[in-house]
Amino acid sequence: MASDALYINDRITIAGWELSEQFVLAGGPGGQNVNKVATAVQLFFNIPNSPSLNDRVKANAIRLAGRRVSKDGVLMIEASRFRSQDRNREDARERLKELILEAAAPPPPPRKKTKPTKGSIERRLKEKSGRSEVKKMRGRVGGD
Repeated sequence: MASDALYINDRITIAGWELSEQFVLAGGPGGQNVNKVATAVQLFFNIPNSPSLNDRVKANAIRLAGRRVSKDGVLMIEASRFRSQDRNREDARERLKELILEAAAPPPPPRKKTKPTKGSIERRLKEKSGRSEVKKMRGRVGGD
C-alpha cells in the first residue's frame, strides 16, 4: 500500500489508501541487479471508485489511459525506467499525476462560426475560373 497522499493540484488530492503498489522484477539490461532486486513498480488506481475525482475527470482519465485500464476500471502504471525502487515509485506517481491533470483540464471553448470575407470569396472564384481556363486549353484543337 502506498501510504502518502498524491497531491495533483489545489482541488484534487488522491488519498494514500486509494493507491496500491506492487514491486516486480524489471526486464532489460542491468545484470545481477535486475535479476535479484524487484525494482519495477506497478501502481494501481481504481478510477471509478475514487471519491477524489468527479465524474467528468473519471471519464476523461479512463479514455486517456486506454489499454492501461482493466475492464473493472483499475488503472495500472508500470515504471521500470530507473535502477532504484524509489525513483521508479516517484516516476509512476508522477505519470499518474500527469494523466489526471490532463483529464481534469477544461474542455476547449466551442468553435465560433465565421463567414468568409468578401475578398476571400473573390479570390476563390478568380482561382476557380483560372483553373477552368487551364483545363479548357487542354482540349482538342478545333479544325477550322
